[in-house]
Amino acid sequence: MPTTHPFDGDHLHEECGVFGIYAHPEAAALVALGLHALQHRGQEAAGIVSFDGQFHHHRGLGNVADNFGSESGIRGLKGADAVGHVRYATTGETLLRNVQPLFAEMEFGGFALGHNRNLTKPMALRRQLVRRGCLFQSTTDTEVIIHLIAISLYTSVEERIIDALRQIEGAYSLVALSPEAIYGVRDPLGIRPLVLGRLDGAWCLASETCALDIIGAEFVRDVEPGEMVILSAEGVRSLKPFAPVKPRFCIFEYIYFARPDSVVEGTSVYEVRKRIGAELARESAVGADVVVPVPDSGVPAALGFAAEAGIPFELGIIRNHYVGRTFIQPTDKTRNTGVKMKHNANRAYLEGKRVVLVDDSIVRGTTSRKIVEMVRQAGATEVHMRISSPPTTHSCYFGIDTPERDKLMAARFDVAGMAREIGVDSLAFISLDGLYRAVGGEPRNTAEPQFCDACFTGQYPVFPSDYAEGVKEQPQQLSLLTGDLS
Repeated sequence: MPTTHPFDGDHLHEECGVFGIYAHPEAAALVALGLHALQHRGQEAAGIVSFDGQFHHHRGLGNVADNFGSESGIRGLKGADAVGHVRYATTGETLLRNVQPLFAEMEFGGFALGHNRNLTKPMALRRQLVRRGCLFQSTTDTEVIIHLIAISLYTSVEERIIDALRQIEGAYSLVALSPEAIYGVRDPLGIRPLVLGRLDGAWCLASETCALDIIGAEFVRDVEPGEMVILSAEGVRSLKPFAPVKPRFCIFEYIYFARPDSVVEGTSVYEVRKRIGAELARESAVGADVVVPVPDSGVPAALGFAAEAGIPFELGIIRNHYVGRTFIQPTDKTRNTGVKMKHNANRAYLEGKRVVLVDDSIVRGTTSRKIVEMVRQAGATEVHMRISSPPTTHSCYFGIDTPERDKLMAARFDVAGMAREIGVDSLAFISLDGLYRAVGGEPRNTAEPQFCDACFTGQYPVFPSDYAEGVKEQPQQLSLLTGDLS
């Protein structure tokens, strides 16, 4: 069972985070720091693999501090090259054997792989590989890539990786470590982020720029969609081994997943979230006395909303940051106290007020309902909710843990029905075009969207064949093949 806090089930969960550094004498310690900055992308497990002529690894369940919070956690991870991973289980159970980076002894030597991803046909590929005699040690789709690399008939490591990745579809950014190099690859659609940095002459890769900041590294550039970068004694090499396609970066990275202090695709996440809030205020103004964020993810959008609407911003809900992921198991008696364990009403700023609550999304609606109830109990005379994303109507198959579609509130009710279910006086979501404007994109092109927004539209950039039940529309398949590797 996942170790995520039982009262977090009404939020979409981040995918995973990766970090790697080549040719630095403190490689493992720096990777641990980088993973700490990426902790928001996965809190179930963490792992690091290093190399000093031989491979060393430590992987464990729990967060980064649980595994690498003391000198003893990294003492055995010797070497100047290292890769690391934090995990939230979008595929595979939360078991030690699924913790990444996965490691295997190949024909060419040891190989470690950390993967921020979801593949769209891993079960079909897995069945094919099992029929060929491949023995799987984990239940994660990352091991599919390991086996495809192992059985490749190409000679060099980079050719084997390319050969393997040409056989898969989905969203991924990955880092891999061999005896000669560190490899970073971003999927051809560029759905998941990956950035290149430099520190003291050493090159590094990370899921977000905030991980570079924590170690004092210089941000160099984004790894481009469909690009492979190779960090080795020769420096940095870049390959473009896939056929070019129109990028479809995940728009939810801007709304919620990325840390607000990161810069993704050249844009400040914090600034985007404030612009989303301002756009939301223009689209769905309401008379109110105070704007209150649902912490912490609703804060930047609430600031933007309040500034645009000319309504005071207050921290009317205070979050307890010290609730453990497994503090208590929910029972009928304790379940209703879950929100109060994590959030508490700041009565002095709610009592007698018309309140606008700003949050990033509504998934199942259970937490929203309890927060609204808590605000009313604190004396609010009206409660209006504004959401900085469009209604989440479809499941994500690209590395985000989304409930089945029939559990998504927006798939079962229209906005008026959702408002009744949650218990608010009014409810409004940002429009899809408004979201695109706030992110800085052109108005949404229905035929060729600039971003992956399938969770709002059901328009998937790659058809999720292993998860096809309930998917009504099959988009045109993208060919990512380019022929020979030569």
